[in-house]
Amino acid sequence: MRRTLFRFLYLLYILNLLYFTSSCHKPTQPHLTIGSKFFTEQVIVAELLAQHIESRTNIHVDRKTNLGGTLLVHKALLSGDLDLYVEYTGTALTAVLNESPNSDNSTTIYNRVKQQYSQRFNLDLTEPLGFENTFAMVIRGEDAQRLHLRNMSDLAPIAPKWRAGVGYEFLERPDGFPGWSTHYALHFAAPPNVMDLGLLYRALLDHQVDIVAGNSTDGLIDSLHLVALEDDRHYFPPYDAVPIVRRAALEKFPQLRQALADLSGKLTAAEMRRLNSQVDADQRDVATVVRAFRGTKNL
Repeated sequence: MRRTLFRFLYLLYILNLLYFTSSCHKPTQPHLTIGSKFFTEQVIVAELLAQHIESRTNIHVDRKTNLGGTLLVHKALLSGDLDLYVEYTGTALTAVLNESPNSDNSTTIYNRVKQQYSQRFNLDLTEPLGFENTFAMVIRGEDAQRLHLRNMSDLAPIAPKWRAGVGYEFLERPDGFPGWSTHYALHFAAPPNVMDLGLLYRALLDHQVDIVAGNSTDGLIDSLHLVALEDDRHYFPPYDAVPIVRRAALEKFPQLRQALADLSGKLTAAEMRRLNSQVDADQRDVATVVRAFRGTKNL
């Protein structure tokens, strides 16, 4: 009986050893990691890139979405925790490169960021996706109609009675609140209320604030009957959405560059706004929304 038990345990040990050895030598599937900042649009475009890359190549994509703000995601890219994410050219210029916003056109800003990212960070900008997401200073629709507000410059007479709401990043950025309010000579009733991006529109509707710094492609602007004011004095630089990828990832996966090139110019601002609305207003699943959109583009 004891000998039988010994043989059984010995056989079990051998089987476990063989399994462990084979697992250690099992080839790992090539993969890269795509990340995003902490808002809906970023999650959508990250999923768009991930689905397209997986459909066009043999690369498995890990998703790390909702990571945080610009500098955190940029740091993750430099450390190798991420291989790729979508940035906005004006954000790269001001928040990462720390250069002042200017009135240069989209091509000039793109080329400047591309050059600096290559030289300083060994990162490549691929082709823009086709849409711009600029900052939108958003007010309630009834206020826009009652006070005849259309442009940001229209705010000067009423700003001393109004309260502003902004995200953490917009308060500190070179192209953010201090520069914007100075450019338009705005003096609000109090320092801006700083809150999570997801709370801005609710605070506006609840009259906790009177103007918020949103994004021009936010799907909730139309669905909540809000109004984005025109940047009539051209404070904000262009913010074209563009994938930024580690050069090491492009060298490891030669097919990656062409897969990203397929997406060049495929997404307009109106389409991005609709996708955001489907997720935020209609509460649809991001992956499902992206899959349906890819079908309409034959991607």
